Amino acid sequence: MVPPKSQRLLIATLAIAALISAFSGRIDAYLLDVALGAGISIVLASSLNLINGFTGQFSLGHAGFMAVGAYASAMLTTTLAPKLMGQTELLQWVVFPLSLVAGGLLSALVGVAVGAPSLRLKGDYLAIVTLGFGEIIKVILQNLDAVGGARGLTGIHTHTSLFWVFGSAAVTVYVVWSLLNSTFGRGFVAVADDEVAAEAMGLNSTHYKITAFVVGSFFAGVAGGLYAHLKGYLNPSGFSFDKSIEIVVMVILGGMGRHSGVIVAAVLLTALTEVLRSFGNYRMIVYSVLLIILMLTRPQGLFIWPLKKRKST
Repeated sequence: MVPPKSQRLLIATLAIAALISAFSGRIDAYLLDVALGAGISIVLASSLNLINGFTGQFSLGHAGFMAVGAYASAMLTTTLAPKLMGQTELLQWVVFPLSLVAGGLLSALVGVAVGAPSLRLKGDYLAIVTLGFGEIIKVILQNLDAVGGARGLTGIHTHTSLFWVFGSAAVTVYVVWSLLNSTFGRGFVAVADDEVAAEAMGLNSTHYKITAFVVGSFFAGVAGGLYAHLKGYLNPSGFSFDKSIEIVVMVILGGMGRHSGVIVAAVLLTALTEVLRSFGNYRMIVYSVLLIILMLTRPQGLFIWPLKKRKST
């Protein structure tokens, strides 16, 4: 039996990522770091797109879920590393992916805890709740000595590679795409289009919103684990409100509810961050101005391509 086109594309992407990763030692270290950051951004933006773009919610706490996954994954590998000293292959190919999944699952559980009571809210109210959640996570991490507190968590093994990053990005996009194109997934779009009409048709809108929140949170946690094992150091300040806004900008810039547009925007904004790094925190002004201009001129997003018209027969 021949697998569907989407599955063949996923397998091909994983194979290409593995092939390029095998020769990553020949790539300039700086360019490699930027490429890995872009891949992590794709995971974050695609997972948030399921919540904000396809389900019609507005979450500002994605950095909080990323932080949960990052610290959980890092703590797991750093705890097991001394016990597996000398067994680097086991740590890299078994413990590391398991830590990513564990970080994602913990983020998903937190997503349930946050989403169940708050997703009955709509619009600005939901945004305020998720914003508060993100700040609560940051403050807890800053005051938790077990994870380094405000000084941060050090000694994290750097196992993140092109294969793990772009493999995770491919799986994220595939899962979100497959979910939305399934019979169940049509409910996400229905809730986003008209929640009242969806409820009248018998759909439980809260159930769909929580499901989107949990799936999005899981992949945000995986992205956090990849980030932790890329940088080798974590600090709560790296998961602030600014980080959540950065991810939201990627979704809006790419076109909410557009897979390919969000991917392009994630890569573009990651590269733009490097270009503007010399400006420090002032780069957030650029993001703010970009949002204002975008909402005034292209509210549907920059990367929206018109469908080709079919020739009449």
